[in-house]
Amino acid sequence: MRADRNAEVLKHMVKYCDQIEETVLRFQKDFAVFAKDHIYQNAVALCVLQIGELTTKLTEEFKQTYTGMPWNQIKAMRNIVAHNYGSIDAEILWETIENDVPQLKAYCLDILQTLNNENR
Repeated sequence: MRADRNAEVLKHMVKYCDQIEETVLRFQKDFAVFAKDHIYQNAVALCVLQIGELTTKLTEEFKQTYTGMPWNQIKAMRNIVAHNYGSIDAEILWETIENDVPQLKAYCLDILQTLNNENR
């Protein structure tokens, strides 16, 4: 049951990572465009917020087992996005989507593959 819950959470995280990738492709992979377009920033910020919220749904056992991601920092980024009310640093958000999101997606997919293999 708990493994299923964690797997479902990871699938949702991957979905939001995919949506960030789609948004970047739609608006251009260019920081100058991102920095000037609040719609672009807000679309990405919402996905980052959702990913951070999802980390709270992972079990503590899971987070202690899979330590390759800074789960608490991901949640902290969610708090920054949620509570800075229009003053999110575009550079930090851009770095997050450029560097952290692809790593998170790959890590989640690896875990899902491992869980899938264990359930066979």
